[in-house]
Amino acid sequence: MNLIRRSFLLVLVVCLGCVAQSAPSELSQKIERQVRSYYKIPPDVKLLIGAPSPNPDFPGYETVIVTVDNGGKRQDLTFVVSKDHSSMMRLTKFDLTKDPFAETMSKIDTNGRPTRGAKASKVVVVNFDDFECPFCARMHQTLFPEILKEYGDRVTFIYKDYPLVEIHPWAMHAAVDANCLAAQNGDAYWDFADYIHANQHDVSNEKTPAARLEALDKLTMLQGQKHNVDVAKLQSCIRAQDESAVKASMKQAESVGVEATPTLFISGAKMDGAQTVADMRSALDRALKDANLPVPDHAAAPAAK
Repeated sequence: MNLIRRSFLLVLVVCLGCVAQSAPSELSQKIERQVRSYYKIPPDVKLLIGAPSPNPDFPGYETVIVTVDNGGKRQDLTFVVSKDHSSMMRLTKFDLTKDPFAETMSKIDTNGRPTRGAKASKVVVVNFDDFECPFCARMHQTLFPEILKEYGDRVTFIYKDYPLVEIHPWAMHAAVDANCLAAQNGDAYWDFADYIHANQHDVSNEKTPAARLEALDKLTMLQGQKHNVDVAKLQSCIRAQDESAVKASMKQAESVGVEATPTLFISGAKMDGAQTVADMRSALDRALKDANLPVPDHAAAPAAK
């Protein structure tokens, strides 16, 4: 009997210990209420409050990491809490030894991509493009010829692929066809891009999905013949429809925060959506000044519509 009583007491102590460990502390409760209120986090999203740890940068404060768990998607938020538990702050620490724009550009592979403008400028514009996107068509018309006229002698322009395949059914095929041209002739690629962005309706107005893809292939072949590429090689590339390079470009885009098209990076500085001529001038002028390159004389340029 004594053995049974001892076993029961031992189980009771263990269970009480478990309850004590799982109960949130007063500090954890305060932190959770503040975080939920400030960031408007709904009740069904879990918050995991970490234990305070020493903070070497701020004497008198401790570090607390709050993990936001939304159905398995986790994000860590780092806070500093005063040791008397009377205040809490969220600070962002910047490493001034690194250039964030340069780090962004290092993640974007432009090797082998056709270029327009200056061949090897310090200022590079990378545009993640979708051939079926109407906003991309608007951006393309702003860049070429308007911006190219003013900046073509001092800025390098490069396109990368980011077809929104969920809503643009022929965009992937167009990107593959364009890359088939790019593999042989950069000018053929740009002529194809110019035509498609100016005449998206020529493809979209075809009655069936198959007819749209066939129209793209015909346009691709016409550009290839115009620029005297190897026709047999081009035909083989079109038939193969190898999407690997386009998908690699899409993965790179997502790694630098691209979610829609068009998205531009001007020497690493991100610009979302179709930009006006004035906005592009402002961004390019700033990039040129940062690179110690001359800025165009806009007084001589025609007024932008």
